[in-house]
Amino acid sequence: MSVTRSSVGEVKHDRCATTVVLHPVDQPEPASRPGGAGQERWWRRWAAPGALVAIAALALLLRVWQLDALGFNSDEAVYAGQAASLAGNPNYSPFFPVFRAHPMLFQTLLSPFFRTGEVDVAGRVVVAVLGVATVLAVHLLGARLYGRRVGLVAALLIAVMPYHVVVTRQVLLDGPMVLFATLTLYCLVRFVQAQQVLWYVAAGAMLGVTMLTKETSVVLAGGVYAFLALTPMVRRPVRLSVLALAPMVLAFATHPVSQALAGRTEAGRSYLVWQLFRRPNHSMGFYVETVPAAMGLLVVAAAVGGLWWLRRRRSWRETLLVSWIAAPVVFFQLWPVKGFQYLLPAAAPVAVLAARALTALPVPERMGRLLRRAVRSPGARPSTAIRTVRAAVIAVVTLSLLGPSWNAVNRANNATFLAGSGGVPGGREAGRWLAANTPDGSVVLTLGPSMANIIQYYGHRRSYGLSVSPNPLRRNPSYAPLPNPDWWLRHNDLQYVVWDSFSAGRSAFFSERLMVLIRRYHGRVVHTEYVDGTDSTGARVPVPVVIIYEVRP
Repeated sequence: MSVTRSSVGEVKHDRCATTVVLHPVDQPEPASRPGGAGQERWWRRWAAPGALVAIAALALLLRVWQLDALGFNSDEAVYAGQAASLAGNPNYSPFFPVFRAHPMLFQTLLSPFFRTGEVDVAGRVVVAVLGVATVLAVHLLGARLYGRRVGLVAALLIAVMPYHVVVTRQVLLDGPMVLFATLTLYCLVRFVQAQQVLWYVAAGAMLGVTMLTKETSVVLAGGVYAFLALTPMVRRPVRLSVLALAPMVLAFATHPVSQALAGRTEAGRSYLVWQLFRRPNHSMGFYVETVPAAMGLLVVAAAVGGLWWLRRRRSWRETLLVSWIAAPVVFFQLWPVKGFQYLLPAAAPVAVLAARALTALPVPERMGRLLRRAVRSPGARPSTAIRTVRAAVIAVVTLSLLGPSWNAVNRANNATFLAGSGGVPGGREAGRWLAANTPDGSVVLTLGPSMANIIQYYGHRRSYGLSVSPNPLRRNPSYAPLPNPDWWLRHNDLQYVVWDSFSAGRSAFFSERLMVLIRRYHGRVVHTEYVDGTDSTGARVPVPVVIIYEVRP
């Protein structure tokens, strides 16, 4: 198939070949401008790189500001504990086995920072840097698809988007996974534009790395398949597809192979069975209620609106981005188990679509005339007025994201908690108190496995969750059940009980059961962690979020 370049984006067919006619990534600047004496001004040369540096700096600021205000949540404790166990840190090896559920690529990258002592901030800084790298990758993607201006606006949107900011401040798999997913999308775009085998193979290899970061990203392969099925003008012979599939399979195969070599194949199989039979943890409307607001309602509206008002310019680009968005959205909406960060791979294409719409926003001529009158420049060109309006709209959308992101990174003490949205108030402090004030070898009973993970990470005390089911189909195989906690308490095998408001809010039944055990075994409050809250009159009052009891037979 032949490929030609043109100044218009069209796809032409003939009987023998399919010709992909590409949009230019950037229009070259004229060689000579009035008043410029044929020389480009320095600000024209450095404006785009300077803007990108400023965007990256803003992205980094939002991701590291008050990064240590809260300790780890449960998932962060698990991944950091795995990284520490990989590094041979003796504080964590007894509590966090190397092989639990997910692939180990990200944990391996973190392990050099977790060799000794207690580590949390360093791990989050690594994720924050990878988050900034994602911002740069989005710029590359947007510039390659629609031009440099769209790339800059897309990078700005993802830099301040609350959804991406919050997740890339945590030691979670999703932040690094989205970086590799965006690079996969970029490689796929390069393949479609150049029709070179190298880029197709690179896309397959990068998708394998993405899956090796978090195995649920395999759903993105469905987005690639949907795009290729809906875009017949893209060359995709069977041999080429097999060639691209090989590095993807080889990359991901390191996960099951490493489990087999370590003799932990059963752990992976048990985790898969548990995932298939897990009960729903949120309602069907969870994503509709949380994700659009986290991405920014104006951003989502711009992305959807742009597909409408730019429909006459529709090409394979929009098909690719929409397919990439639809794959995780459809899968995780139908999947019973839902998590706040699961739809993060859709953030990058949404930002690109929104940037495309905002930079080509239709501006009525009447508005342009009013603007020229307002600035008292009757001789101003209409294009200048339109660009001014679009710049103002982009600024409004950016500020609508920046405000919530800034509030999120400054919200340290909060009596409510959504899994995946940040650290757990009081968890780190409670764990450190147990490490400093209880004998070595003490065993702790918590309300759920989430607080047990936090206590084991910061307190270095063996912890069991009361709500962990003894039925292997109803529990994470990484968690050990406690079928008869009453017996353990009666024989003094449990010395401390930890109640936390976050777990209690999710399960009133187990909260009441824990309190029954505390009363039965003479529980005495030895430590309490508080956050600021309000009472019925609106006055600020301390709210207990973690309470530690000492119990005895």
